[in-house]
Amino acid sequence: MNVRPLLSRLAACTVLLAAAIGAQAAPSISGRQLSVGATDVQQYLDGSFPRTQDALGGLIAMTMSHPQLTLPQGNRLDLGFDIAMATAGGNPAPLGKVKLSSGLRYDAQTLGFHLQEPTVDDFTPANNGGKLDSRTRGLLNAWLVDYARREPIYKIDPTVAAVLGTLQVQSAQVENGKLVVTFNQDLGALVPAGLLSK
Repeated sequence: MNVRPLLSRLAACTVLLAAAIGAQAAPSISGRQLSVGATDVQQYLDGSFPRTQDALGGLIAMTMSHPQLTLPQGNRLDLGFDIAMATAGGNPAPLGKVKLSSGLRYDAQTLGFHLQEPTVDDFTPANNGGKLDSRTRGLLNAWLVDYARREPIYKIDPTVAAVLGTLQVQSAQVENGKLVVTFNQDLGALVPAGLLSK
């Protein structure tokens, strides 16, 4: 049996898979865990913002921009962004910078890491004497709940996710400066050695 054509096709498939993964930074795999570094998550966020949310039937539009991710020690991540508000179709006026902390969850349907129970921890007004009033805080919290439910802060490339198949997720957390999801099986048995590692 001539294995050369088979090896050639396998090499071509590996190159295609690596190219698809290269379009978005590849996660790392160790045992049952898949992890993504803060730099890769920041790049994903940079491409996902600015985001504008209409409220009160379109009377108010809140725009979040310039996301800044930090993965400190512990099991929560920190995320900051600029917030601006426009009323009645006017130009957005900067309100300030908001900082929040959040847990983490992994959603197999979106193939992404999502915020879990985010909380607003700090607000720095754009103007002296400015503050985050209760109405604006309420709108911001409503946006956060919706964003956490629907939008990932990092989405795994579908090509990578397809390699993982239909594994069960056991946990998702912030660990050692990375987003980490733990599956119910050893990923090394499913993924070719070194394919996903940087």
